[in-house]
Amino acid sequence: MRDQSVHLSRLDRVITHGTFSIDGEDFEVDNNIWIVGDDDECIVIDAAHEAAPIVAGIDGRHVVMILCTHGHNDHINVAVELADAVGAPIALHPDDRMLWDVVHPDRAPDQPIADGDVFRVGSTTLRALHTPGHSPGGVSLYDEAGGRVFSGDTLFKGGPGATGRSFSDYDTILQSIRTRLLTLPPDTVVHTGHGDDTTIGQEAE
Repeated sequence: MRDQSVHLSRLDRVITHGTFSIDGEDFEVDNNIWIVGDDDECIVIDAAHEAAPIVAGIDGRHVVMILCTHGHNDHINVAVELADAVGAPIALHPDDRMLWDVVHPDRAPDQPIADGDVFRVGSTTLRALHTPGHSPGGVSLYDEAGGRVFSGDTLFKGGPGATGRSFSDYDTILQSIRTRLLTLPPDTVVHTGHGDDTTIGQEAE
């Protein structure tokens, strides 16, 4: 048996730049790609814009899964290329399948994400929280032991994700944040899909 004690938890952030396209408009954005695991294996959270920097961040490790926090193109546009490069399956909440199909009409995600699903990598356990509003299938990924949550575009430093676009709803995202995220411990670190980290306590204010 492998000695888990010597395999310390590791978190890497890769930032890529590209275009978010929705409702006939284009926006230049920087995206956070989070790589969670240890020195042997990892899970990639979102696959945005360029595969090469993400592959470099993976650093030769075995990729257990590519988890998509939601189906907007700037979070999934290199998911298939990355999956093919590293031999990993892709998971997406099925409520965002219509967004996925615009970007990848010829390739389905490998498995669905459902509320409460658990994904394990190294010594880390991520639990999926369905947090719709920014998109119908938005999920956040909670690492209770690590005191952190990966919020995708649901919660940012300073407030909720945008809701002025197709398939988004302001009341729904507020409900998601209020009932699924602000109920987490106040010192929980929020790793966002764009921009800087925050904490649940800061955003609860």
